[in-house]
Amino acid sequence: MIKAPECSVIVITYNDAARLPRAVRSVLGQSLRNIEVIISDDGSTDGTEQVARTLRRSDRRVRYLRRDVNSGGCGAPRNDGVAAARAPYVMFLDSDDELPPHACKSLLLEMERTGADFVTGQISRLHEWNGRIKPYYPGLFARRRVVEGIAGEPDMFLDSFSTNKIYRTATLRGLPFREDLHYEDHVFTTELYCVARRFAVVPWVVYLWHRAAEGDGRPSISLSLQEIDNVRHRIRAAGLSDDILRGNGLAELVADRQRRFVRHDLPVYLNPLPSRGPAWAREFAGIVRPYLAGLDPGVLDGVDPLVRVCCHLILDGDADELVVAARSLTTPRAAPRFAVRRAGRTYWGTAPARELEITSLRMAELPYGAARLRHEAAFRGDGSRLALTVRTYDPFGVLTATPGWRAFARFGGHRVELAPRALDDGSYLSETTVDLARVGRGRFGHESFRDPSISIVRADGRDTSDRLLVDPTAEPVRIAAPGHEIVAGPEGQAAFLRIRWRRTGALRWIMPRLGRLRAGLVRRLGAPRVKLRVYQTLIKVVPPRENLVLFEADVGAGYTGNPRYVYEELQRRRAPYEMVWSVARNRRNFPKGTRLVRRMSWRYLWTMARAGHWVDSHGLPLAYPKPAGTRYLQTWHGQGVKTVGFDAPDLRADFDAPRRTWREAVARWDALVMPSAEFERIFVTSNGYRGPVLRHGSPRCDVLVNGDPDAVRRAKERLEIPEGRRVLLYAPTYRDRAKFSGASVRADLAMMAEALADGWVVILRTHPVERYAVPERLRHFVRFAGGYPEVNDLMLASDALLTDYSSLMCDYAVTGRPMFFLLDDWDEYRRAERGVNHDLPAIAPGPCVTDTGELIRAIRALDADPAAFAAEHAARYAAFRATWCAEERGDASARVVDAFFGPVPAVRPRIVVPVAEGVR
Repeated sequence: MIKAPECSVIVITYNDAARLPRAVRSVLGQSLRNIEVIISDDGSTDGTEQVARTLRRSDRRVRYLRRDVNSGGCGAPRNDGVAAARAPYVMFLDSDDELPPHACKSLLLEMERTGADFVTGQISRLHEWNGRIKPYYPGLFARRRVVEGIAGEPDMFLDSFSTNKIYRTATLRGLPFREDLHYEDHVFTTELYCVARRFAVVPWVVYLWHRAAEGDGRPSISLSLQEIDNVRHRIRAAGLSDDILRGNGLAELVADRQRRFVRHDLPVYLNPLPSRGPAWAREFAGIVRPYLAGLDPGVLDGVDPLVRVCCHLILDGDADELVVAARSLTTPRAAPRFAVRRAGRTYWGTAPARELEITSLRMAELPYGAARLRHEAAFRGDGSRLALTVRTYDPFGVLTATPGWRAFARFGGHRVELAPRALDDGSYLSETTVDLARVGRGRFGHESFRDPSISIVRADGRDTSDRLLVDPTAEPVRIAAPGHEIVAGPEGQAAFLRIRWRRTGALRWIMPRLGRLRAGLVRRLGAPRVKLRVYQTLIKVVPPRENLVLFEADVGAGYTGNPRYVYEELQRRRAPYEMVWSVARNRRNFPKGTRLVRRMSWRYLWTMARAGHWVDSHGLPLAYPKPAGTRYLQTWHGQGVKTVGFDAPDLRADFDAPRRTWREAVARWDALVMPSAEFERIFVTSNGYRGPVLRHGSPRCDVLVNGDPDAVRRAKERLEIPEGRRVLLYAPTYRDRAKFSGASVRADLAMMAEALADGWVVILRTHPVERYAVPERLRHFVRFAGGYPEVNDLMLASDALLTDYSSLMCDYAVTGRPMFFLLDDWDEYRRAERGVNHDLPAIAPGPCVTDTGELIRAIRALDADPAAFAAEHAARYAAFRATWCAEERGDASARVVDAFFGPVPAVRPRIVVPVAEGVR
């Protein structure tokens, strides 16, 4: 007797012979082995039938069903599969997608564990052209849970897929899919939510939704958006879903279901609307208008303001302005042509209306460098030249408020000045022509693209720029240039101008081959083992030069930290040293006249081998031994509560190779800057250091003791801090298990902006190993300074610090200014993340909070009574300074130089450094 399968996976297919095997293999390879695959063929006319029968012969778990005539949708083949299923549980799979290896088992176990009527899990889009996977509405699946009916979590209406779930077969046989419309999933899941007493949600990926490159194969129903009949099907599915809720006594949830339509379904059509043409837009608006007119009250209140504007324009029948507004939904998220400001509120268009309010986008409140203008352009080719006619709209009065501005059209590094003339409606018209044959062509040409922009430069040199919007239906123009074909045309759903260069003739095939040949030679000759071997030979035969000093801070990231201030002290004394700085690729924040060498280049290795002194804040290349006679000053880059050295996550594991490498690297140090006794107590032991210590404080903290008005002015000007606003420096540290994810920015910046923007500005200083983009709607309040070259400037320009576990807190304590600590993940951080040497909540010199609401209340307490705030935390602040800052007297640079270099006579160096020298 054959054992019955535990789960039936129904794979629906139509004319998909090429991709069907991949889908079926993803099921047959499941960790749940006792499974059956039901291929439900909706009347394919290509080779799908032959492929399916081959799959059936290759594995007895595969069954094959076939309709004689295509049904035109997905409902009929799914119903056929459910009727044939032999297992107590069922899942669905489309033939162009895949199941992850443990999808069936994990969902089945969750179903049995919870007793739920169905289980749903994360669906992820797999972009086939680049291999990237993007979770679909990850917030819905952020935590594992059981939901006692849809009324408990109406946001789950956003999960309208049938394919990311496991069901009881008996349930499905009572809930057949409709066979008379597309988007039957929407109707089916609404019925499912109505009958389900409870359902479970899991946070792992259970379905991979493949997204093929545009033009690659037959598009699915959900991607056939250019067909106007597709809109009719979706509107009908939405209306039927609303009726189902009302018919099941859940009328109070209709607004939630309609909100799903406005948040998700409608933007699917609005985003590409500009490229559809005016006739399509008018027909689309006519189809959608009746459904929008019947929305429950309040449905549009909480949606994206620009989507709400589009809805209002649909209801008003203004299809032309609808196309204008739709270009603000996607990159480059264009500004409106016109806007109105009334009583601190901003409205789309030329007259204030509640439905057109866009205040929450804060477009009208952005600093000049991020200000929004709208540039619409017409373009034509003329030989090798591109002619542009540009209409510039100034909806928020930026140009009116900026006397003496100049306008430029930018093509990468090439720019052409414009002569805009004002029009009666407040916009500006410019015309220019640029010879593309002369723009950006390297010595041997290139294949690349550029997005031209219009840059408005005010009198002080600061600029703001936006890309050029063009007619989405405009035909690209082709321009001939020596060795190239240049194509200019619309790009993206909002249609901005993009110019592409493509090699032609012999260069087209010679240059890629030469490039690959050169890259191969560079890889072989510049391989780490080759460089290390050459360096080891150099230090044996080339003696170090006593008067040559190599400086490096933050692994070459910039001119900062303790090495900077040691360097400046030597410069101040006109010490007789030739001083060279290590710089990583594409870093240019060094003062004019600084001699630079590219980190890990051959010249860098030569400098390492020749330098009589190394001054560093992190660690010069770990495997490279120090030459005999060279002296190494390790200044380190911070102190604080986090674990370091062999106690830190990357070295605490018992792997001998990295620990041995670090031990040998530490052994190179000839002196270690020691900012405090507490740092010495922890750091020396944690790193196994046995050499001399310089107990003179941190050179980088001298400026915090002594102050620097120019640094304050410089930071506030560069970051455009308005007069009269207090500055909160937000400097979170990274999470070892979530680098480059943005996870360290844990404060709710939107909530903070709502509560504090009238009196405060936040400078966000993320860690170098973090990646975070500030949303445009918060840029009126948040100034991103992750790449600002000198953190001391930010500390001096700020009125208070917000951090978590960053070592910056110890430097900031030198200023005596208020500090706040957001420790929402304290237990996880100290136990499972980085680990700590101190109980921060017990020693913190300011309020420790666990959420943004608490933080806002603490900041308001500071605003209300600064003296009382200071008094409340004075004792712990004093103790904190005594622990970490006792040696900071403002002369650490001088004392460190004296201790390491010896008394340096104040004479001019014998070797003259060039006025300006590039990276070598």
